[in-house]
Amino acid sequence: MRTLLLERAAHMLRTREPITLRSLVAGTGVSTMAVYTYFGSMDGLWQALRQEGFTHMAARFADVTPSDDAVRDLTALVSAYLGNALDHPDLYRVMFDASFDLEDLQAADDTLEHLVQAADRGRKTGRFAAGTVPLDLATQTWAVAHGLVSLVAGGPLPRTTLGYGPPMLTALFVSHGDEPGRCRRSVERGWDVPETPAA
Repeated sequence: MRTLLLERAAHMLRTREPITLRSLVAGTGVSTMAVYTYFGSMDGLWQALRQEGFTHMAARFADVTPSDDAVRDLTALVSAYLGNALDHPDLYRVMFDASFDLEDLQAADDTLEHLVQAADRGRKTGRFAAGTVPLDLATQTWAVAHGLVSLVAGGPLPRTTLGYGPPMLTALFVSHGDEPGRCRRSVERGWDVPETPAA
């Protein structure tokens, strides 16, 4: 029942339907009381939906297998981030709606930790300068991904804007000490984001 209500809310977001307590349960065979039973309130539903977005992202990140090339891995995580946001644009918007708290703050921290670990591997293997702070580089990498997808997923710019991703990431990683030619090759290996939607 909980999953049904979350899926229904996500569908209504996607189709731009106004979401009220009654419209949420309409046609589901579920009473409005179910929202209170499973979420406590409509705010609780939004909180759970926000959590669902981070759960999807964590699953995408978990699919990125670490390699011996940390720069490729950071880029692959950005690709996973963008892919998740483009596949679930409504959930993505809810994820960053600070009006609602997360049920599990660790879920958000865990997604960032994937980037931190890749940045740390890059520092330890000499791809990034010894003074690189993994959390700082991870946050900067996330900012590149978030900026791109915010402009494209329901935003004002076309999907071809994603093509700016590789040069932006290359410039970021080179600024942290990576060798330009090697960096470009690693970024190319990790980048897997189509600039046009699948037919």
